[in-house]
Amino acid sequence: MANIIDGKAVSAQVKEGIRQEVEALKAKGIEIGLAVVIVGDDPASQVYVKNKEKACEAVGFNSYKYALPAETTEEELLALVDKLNNDDKVDGILVQLPLPKHLDDKIIINNIRPDKDVDAFHPVNVGKIMIGDYSFLPCTPAGVMELIKSTGTDVAGKECVVIGRSNIVGKPQAMLLLHQNGTVTITHSKTKNLKEVCARADILVAAVGRAKMVTADYIKEGAVVIDVGMNRDENGKLCGDVDFEDCKDKAGFITPVPGGVGPMTIAMLMKNTLTAGKEHHGV
Repeated sequence: MANIIDGKAVSAQVKEGIRQEVEALKAKGIEIGLAVVIVGDDPASQVYVKNKEKACEAVGFNSYKYALPAETTEEELLALVDKLNNDDKVDGILVQLPLPKHLDDKIIINNIRPDKDVDAFHPVNVGKIMIGDYSFLPCTPAGVMELIKSTGTDVAGKECVVIGRSNIVGKPQAMLLLHQNGTVTITHSKTKNLKEVCARADILVAAVGRAKMVTADYIKEGAVVIDVGMNRDENGKLCGDVDFEDCKDKAGFITPVPGGVGPMTIAMLMKNTLTAGKEHHGV
């Protein structure tokens, strides 16, 4: 059976390292602050924001939450972003997505200062990731890289396949694997012979958003399989893009859902905020 990659354990290690750095910074009189903006009352977003607040508390950041009503106008939201851009106590700004339909995600993200954009969604940060000259990385792909590293797998020279081409996971994931000298293929809904392409992978990252789509015949014997998916199965139970039960005996390493990539995303947000804070304070 595959080795289960424990995202909770890896994320706890990352957060403990951050907590120690934050303590050392506080001893020098430097405090790190993260502002989280949530518009409306989407239940999943409320849970994510609560988890981010808890993580801030655990590592010692100051957490500033701005909960705005669903009918907030674009002008009002942009005014808040502008205020946070210019607030010296705020090192990182995160606007929780999705926003209500009448607000344009792109306009809001483009108005966050790149050096405070700890989600790394601003076009400037996306461009920096492309050329490999970045300060911080999109949280989920960065978390995936930490999980791969935890297995002791060297990405260099490995055949890496990413299923999915979203701006948030698929594309940046491919870039990060490429920066570590992996040979990378991005697959998607128009890919021919998807199963055969995936079965070549030494490292397979599934980020497609289809419950249990990846079965054992997609997987090379002994591969590292990272499941970014967060779906509900036919019984309403939380599951990933990978059929865990079907694949666990063929993979070398595999992430569970929940408890795999999920905890890493927030840990990497904390890491980005620490980086932004250190750059802001010239440490």
